Amino acid sequence: MTTPTLRHGLTIAALLATATFVNAHGDVAPQAVDTTGLPETGDEWLFENPYRAESAGEEVWLRALEIGASGYNQNCARCHGLEVVSGGLAPDLRLLQAADYDDEWYLERYRNGFTQNGITKMPAFGDLLGQDAAWAIRTYIETRPDDEVMSQFTGELASLRDQLEMYAKDASGADADALKARLNEIAAEIPTISGAPVADSVAFRAANLIDGTPAAYAAAAETLTIGLSAAQ
Repeated sequence: MTTPTLRHGLTIAALLATATFVNAHGDVAPQAVDTTGLPETGDEWLFENPYRAESAGEEVWLRALEIGASGYNQNCARCHGLEVVSGGLAPDLRLLQAADYDDEWYLERYRNGFTQNGITKMPAFGDLLGQDAAWAIRTYIETRPDDEVMSQFTGELASLRDQLEMYAKDASGADADALKARLNEIAAEIPTISGAPVADSVAFRAANLIDGTPAAYAAAAETLTIGLSAAQ
């Protein structure tokens, strides 16, 4: 197992290597991110993610995750890939460790952008989107699940999806607590690539949707369907 310092060095080397080949960002204008519901971080830029669950609490973390997903998809997915899975031209941001040293690398790029040979590869988002959006997007990035481990559960998740679809039509025989518990057990087995303690996997998302109602079963089934399709 690599030490944190060596792992950090390998991560940054990988990011820098791929950064050379990033396509120009073009004229796509950054889209504003609504950060309502997050504690404001103030005018002075921080150097460590304040929205991590261990420091901000689960409620703030979940809100940051929701806002960060929207902000990432609006502003970052075009180059860095859906669910932060890079196609190889842009740095794979999932490799950034959920720690202060990689927070600083992320923040420098977010605030100042990246230009190579006079071509803007990444625009500067700092003044346009602000700090709250920066850390919400960072929270989303660092909670990406390890897709290799995730693939070990695709069969069972597909079976659970089928059950949820059935209960969405007729919930009379459903055991919401058992379904939620199993999805949470699977979610606990799926790590993040960044080292963050909780992965925002489809199992995690589906478990949090189940409340015993047919509508919730349908939403959880759809979440699993989308996640399983993306994994293929």
